[in-house]
Amino acid sequence: MKRGLILIALFLLWGTGCHLSKADTGKTEVVVITDLYHPYQDPGDNLDLIMGFGLPDVELKAVLLDITDAFRKQVADHPTLWQDPRGPREAGFIPVSQLNYIFDRSVPCAMGPMSMMKSEYDKMEYVSHVENGAIDLLFEVLESGKNKVDILSFGSARILAVAFNRNPELMKRKIRKIHLSAGTASPNYELGQDQGANAIPGGEWNVALDVCAFTRILKSQLPVAIYPCAGKDGGFVKDHNNTYWQLPSMAFVKEMHPQLQRYLDFAFLKKLQFDYLRAMNMDSEAPDIDTALYPSPFHVWESAIWLNATHRKIICNESGRYRLIQSDDIPPKCREVGNGLRYCILEEIRDDGRFKFSYTDKDKSNIQIYYRDDVDENERAMQEVIPQLYISIRPNP
Repeated sequence: MKRGLILIALFLLWGTGCHLSKADTGKTEVVVITDLYHPYQDPGDNLDLIMGFGLPDVELKAVLLDITDAFRKQVADHPTLWQDPRGPREAGFIPVSQLNYIFDRSVPCAMGPMSMMKSEYDKMEYVSHVENGAIDLLFEVLESGKNKVDILSFGSARILAVAFNRNPELMKRKIRKIHLSAGTASPNYELGQDQGANAIPGGEWNVALDVCAFTRILKSQLPVAIYPCAGKDGGFVKDHNNTYWQLPSMAFVKEMHPQLQRYLDFAFLKKLQFDYLRAMNMDSEAPDIDTALYPSPFHVWESAIWLNATHRKIICNESGRYRLIQSDDIPPKCREVGNGLRYCILEEIRDDGRFKFSYTDKDKSNIQIYYRDDVDENERAMQEVIPQLYISIRPNP
């Protein structure tokens, strides 16, 4: 009798379309905003998106493409950033389609506005229907789900800022945290000292893509975790508050799942072919790839966000080996490696995207900033645990 009642209850639950909560599924609901292009501009965008599709504890709700028109051209004509001569390229619908194909998913994808905001409060209601797609999709995800969502932003903050200007109450109600990969930060930074490579707005690429968007989000009172890409000496130098590190070799790709090898080989060699989905098929156990042809060294800024957003910690055992855990309980004879967030107060936000901060207590701010105490050990640990994390990812059977 009891077994029959349980079956009836389960049938009713399924029949009414009831959705399990985050607590029931154990998954973190995520929206990814990425300046992903095809062919790539930054190959790290193609690599890190695998996390969203492949980590078993992540429910990827949508991929929003943050595209800047200047970099779609043969030679970029952005007013302040590198005049990238490696174009043309387009919004990265192809790599998203490939990952949906590999993982047998149907994660929705749309593109956001391709021009810079005219002011912090610009709603950009003048952009095309296609460029409104990412904002409409974000609203759809937030409105339709009953749980709060984490936003992982790799690129400019334009989609977020415009969405906030249009519907701030929805954003405040349904976003758990914005993990924002952008900015320059150093406790030793003094406002007004912009020189050399740091003379671009904000001293950093993602801020310069849309300064108004970045400052709008910092002032929004939304819960924001800032992961600066650049430190006081630029974006390609490790600092305590920036996330940059290097992969000296991409040889680990040969140990990844064969379909993911095909996906990365397609991206890193900038292949242009019509059968971009068939190219992902398993026609042999392991494809013949040459990782020596891949970008080297491989520059990485995204890993810290994925680890923190999915509650992964890096630990080191007594033999000096590193691994990832998802627990607050550090195993005996192990220690945690710094890769976390600290609460801070933004003392000044300058019009060019520079900001000055000081650390504070949890109950005094809605802003956090990335922090690693030992930058060299953090890089050594990342070089060990991140390749192993990618190797562990398996598409659905």
